[in-house]
Amino acid sequence: MLENTTTVMDQSAMTRSLSRIAHEILERNKGTDHLAFIGIRSRGIPLAWRLAKKIEQIEGQSVPVGELDITSYRDDLGEYAAHAEFPANKLPFDVTGKKIILVDDVLFTGRTIRAALDAVMDHGRPQNIQLAVLIDRGHRELPIKADFIGKNIPTSHLEGIRVCLTETDGMDEVVILRPDEKNR
Repeated sequence: MLENTTTVMDQSAMTRSLSRIAHEILERNKGTDHLAFIGIRSRGIPLAWRLAKKIEQIEGQSVPVGELDITSYRDDLGEYAAHAEFPANKLPFDVTGKKIILVDDVLFTGRTIRAALDAVMDHGRPQNIQLAVLIDRGHRELPIKADFIGKNIPTSHLEGIRVCLTETDGMDEVVILRPDEKNR
């Protein structure tokens, strides 16, 4: 059971990280031309909207934002995926020719991102796909690397990361969840 927690990002740290990521995205892509964000459900979506808003504040240009549910693309659902109904993806733009910034809260094994890449490619052929994550905790199982990282937080396999966002949880914070010593 995970009981002990340590706060590693508060609201101010999260805001600074997202501002830095927005500037890095603009620098790498030389502005907003052909740029579009796709947030991965669930916490990647509000993070994508926040990044788009920051870029609009910096550049004075809006960037389209899409929402992606990758559940049906996961490789660990087995028979469940064949019979389940999943939320529709909301991509209000054609991904073909776009510089897509995939946004997620935590990068761990890389399996979610692999599924997201498959989902995006099913919607067209982007110019390129870049990955922005708030937290990179390591332990990759696939050769996937983020282009933009808010904070690297090396963790053990016994630990967890909880990202809380105002839009979904009523507050902004990132905590490490550690096993309760009494329950081991």
